[in-house]
Amino acid sequence: MSTYKQSIKLHPDPLAPYAISPGWQVGDLLFLSGQAAIDEKGEIVGAADFDSQLRQVFINIDRVLHAAGSSRNQIVKVTIYLTDMQNFPKIVQARKDYFKPPYPADTTVEVKALALPDLMVEIDAIAVV
Repeated sequence: MSTYKQSIKLHPDPLAPYAISPGWQVGDLLFLSGQAAIDEKGEIVGAADFDSQLRQVFINIDRVLHAAGSSRNQIVKVTIYLTDMQNFPKIVQARKDYFKPPYPADTTVEVKALALPDLMVEIDAIAVV
């Protein structure tokens, strides 16, 4: 018995230079790579501006989900990486702004750094299609 498995494709794909797939569909589940404040051209959005970065993260999440035939309301789990836990209250508000109850399961952690020095937040997600 085999399980359906396919990578999610974006055009343009800002993660391609880093040898990262935007995500994978495995059966009815979508596994999104961590999305950071990198626009379609591969440029960092909002250096030193957490709110701008968070908006771009959700734009990217929506873009990957759309490419896979899903949407944000299908997300069941997120993992949020912050370089400064002082931004945690903004994450709580973002949950209310970007999701509807019942809210996705969530793990939020503070990390020393993300892949690029100017990045402040990264979110990966698991969704259904």
